[in-house]
Amino acid sequence: MTDDTIDPVEGAPENGTEAGTWNVRIIDLSGATEGEDDTVEVVKDFIDLMHANAYARAYVRDSIERCRTPGASSKEVIENWLAFGENAEVVDADEDGWKSSTELEDFAASRATPMERDWRAIDPRRLVDDEEIAGPPDEDDDDENRHEVIRH
Repeated sequence: MTDDTIDPVEGAPENGTEAGTWNVRIIDLSGATEGEDDTVEVVKDFIDLMHANAYARAYVRDSIERCRTPGASSKEVIENWLAFGENAEVVDADEDGWKSSTELEDFAASRATPMERDWRAIDPRRLVDDEEIAGPPDEDDDDENRHEVIRH
């Protein structure tokens, strides 16, 4: 197993990190942020490393597309992104974390599909757990208080 795999018996990653503790740093490349490291925000509670990597990749893909101007060359797209865009990196993932540098030239060379840039769909802040789907527990199990609607 690799460091980011889940032990099926215990449910915890082998590297000691609990499920749901991966974080992604969003970094302002323009230098306009007040912080020393240009971190805009830290998105927390990813299900696993693969989820965090997918989010970081989609976030950067979207940022690059927002920096793309009509008729711009690949080089100009990268220059625009480096001047105005946002990068994303998985915190504490070392070499297992997705890196924008590995795909930057490919991203600049071709437009992304809407699906490739939809980081919102996999944002852990929007995910719903099973308990929320099930709703509140039924507290009234009394048959005399139960009503049935019959339609004719």
